[in-house]
Amino acid sequence: MVAGGLSVLFCGINPGLMTAATGHHFARPGNRFWPVLHLSGFTPRQLRPDEQEELLTYGLGITNVVARATARADELTREEYREGGRILAGKVERLAPRWLAVVGVTAYRTAFGEPRAAIGPQERTIGSTRIWALPNPSGLNAHWTAATMAAEYARLREAAEAHAG
Repeated sequence: MVAGGLSVLFCGINPGLMTAATGHHFARPGNRFWPVLHLSGFTPRQLRPDEQEELLTYGLGITNVVARATARADELTREEYREGGRILAGKVERLAPRWLAVVGVTAYRTAFGEPRAAIGPQERTIGSTRIWALPNPSGLNAHWTAATMAAEYARLREAAEAHAG
């Protein structure tokens, strides 16, 4: 679910089994992506996974670092992350979104060889695209609440709006 000229291209780690079965990103009921996207102000209402195409009307898109579906992201190999990072970089070069938002700092670290990366804006760019590492919205990421995640996602939204146009 991507297009050229997006404000933010969100990038999940890889499809979960529910996403693979439905074809809708962040489809597992415990995943907090859709509520957090709304709470952070990116969408005017909370979208359902089957409404993901509506994101394009807000200048947003979704892709993944790795295409292979798994029950848990820890089933992926370092090589899959690295290859996914190379493929993702090529996609970003072609589409040139203003921001690439990787939802999962560990995935960003592994895919892009940035072992000390932290949540927030990154120094690295891909062409003119800036990168932001966001907390993983999986229900397994208990270190972040929906409210604290929404605050971080809102920081990205504010940065994207400040550099719009």
